Amino acid sequence: MRNGYFQIVNAVGGGYGVKFYPPVDGGAPIGIGELVSWLDSHGIAYELAVLKQFLEADKEVTCHFGRGECPVINETYKLDISEDNMSAIVRFYPPSEGGSRMSINEFLSDLRYKKIISGIQMQEVQEHFQSEGIYCTDLLVAKGKPARNGTDAEIEYMFNTDLRVRPTMNEDGSVDYFNLNVINHCHKGEVLARIIPEDEGEYGMDIMGNRIKPRDVKKAVLKHSNYVELSEDKMSISALVDGHVMLVEDKVFVSNVYEVENVDMSTGNIEFNGSVQVNGNVASNFSIHATGNVIINGVVEGAHIVAGGNIIIARGMNGMSKGVLEAGGNIVAKFIESATVCAENGYVNAGSILHSDVTAGDEVVVDGKKGFLTGGHVRAANRICVKTLGAGMGAATVVEVGVNPALRMEYNDLQKEITELMKEIKSAQPILVNFAEKRAKGAAFNPEQLNYIKNIAKTMESNKQKLIQKNNKLQDLQVIFGNQKRAYVEVSGEVFPGTVIVIGDVSMNVQSSYKYCRFVREQGEVRMGPM
Repeated sequence: MRNGYFQIVNAVGGGYGVKFYPPVDGGAPIGIGELVSWLDSHGIAYELAVLKQFLEADKEVTCHFGRGECPVINETYKLDISEDNMSAIVRFYPPSEGGSRMSINEFLSDLRYKKIISGIQMQEVQEHFQSEGIYCTDLLVAKGKPARNGTDAEIEYMFNTDLRVRPTMNEDGSVDYFNLNVINHCHKGEVLARIIPEDEGEYGMDIMGNRIKPRDVKKAVLKHSNYVELSEDKMSISALVDGHVMLVEDKVFVSNVYEVENVDMSTGNIEFNGSVQVNGNVASNFSIHATGNVIINGVVEGAHIVAGGNIIIARGMNGMSKGVLEAGGNIVAKFIESATVCAENGYVNAGSILHSDVTAGDEVVVDGKKGFLTGGHVRAANRICVKTLGAGMGAATVVEVGVNPALRMEYNDLQKEITELMKEIKSAQPILVNFAEKRAKGAAFNPEQLNYIKNIAKTMESNKQKLIQKNNKLQDLQVIFGNQKRAYVEVSGEVFPGTVIVIGDVSMNVQSSYKYCRFVREQGEVRMGPM
């Protein structure tokens, strides 16, 4: 493709004129404005109407101007520099017949004279000067390098910063409003946020050699509160404790205590690595699972509370026969009613316990104004102290001390396992004896039968080893039970008939009402004595 162009030439028969070269392969035609401007700049007279007629011919043709000698005009160009000095475009015009072309060095020198020193497009320049010339065509001879703008620093948070409560979707498409995903759990040492550094960008340069500054970028600073550690390079923060993390006004907060007003439809179930504080109540059918303590300032209904540490309920629990309290430490409540309670390694302290199943690794103390322990089954390893035990109406009440409840459960499980192992060993013995007798008489057995006998013998030997281990463990527990002779049940008020008192492996069914008494194990039976 080549644009149309023009040239001053000698005319046939004398004189001179302008020769028109039409465009080739879709190039742009000669513009009358450009032609007239060039002729005017070189003082060449013309008739505009005649020029237009020749241009319209759209072929290689010469328009005769006069009888004088053909002027000598060297190759020229027009240079346009953009307002922002980011580009320079040149249009070359051919020399007249008898004129001379410009050299590449002359052109480059001209550019330097015009202070164009950067971004020279040598390929474009060379294409013109190493060919017959590219005329009446815009050639980009200098191009500036724009500044590359950078990006602001960002903070990437490793936890959910959207505080809007969203329920969990069940597999069947229904919504589980008990699990609302409101807690961002974190663990000690876990990275909570990091800075993605700013990109300052790169300076650019215009064709005059002036540096172009990229836009200013913003840095980022990690804002945080207690229980958060800033890295040495100040580019990340991590948790110092197990707990929960949240973002408040661009500041990262970590706490090992999760505090809510109530546990109900507004919060859903709570699972938290740390302690939980409920300022109000816990509604029925909801649950709290915490690795630390659970402190509830209101009432607990038929809920399920699990704590790695202690459970404290300021106004008590009405379990509605489905509520559960499980603590690795102690349990303290104003009252406990119709609930299942377990303080695995600690004590249970309540103002009253009614119709509940209670287990404590240490002791149970019921010391309210009347101190009722009525109905249900209460177990403690060391002692049970109450004011009122049982009820005048004869509510079935069982209290048990002298054995750690967890060890008692383990003891019972061991007895069942030993019984099963003995059954398996006993059932395998006749098969092995029968096989030995037949083999002694010369009976032949196929590989499948031999493999069957081999597996039975292997299983029997394994069961014998297990039986030895479990019997040893059972004996160890029996020693522990035998040493727990100091356990007792103490009643500082009145114990009613119908109450069953178990100490170790012996029990007593209270037949009459007694006051201010203590029950202990002596000479293989439960005996009552004064406090």
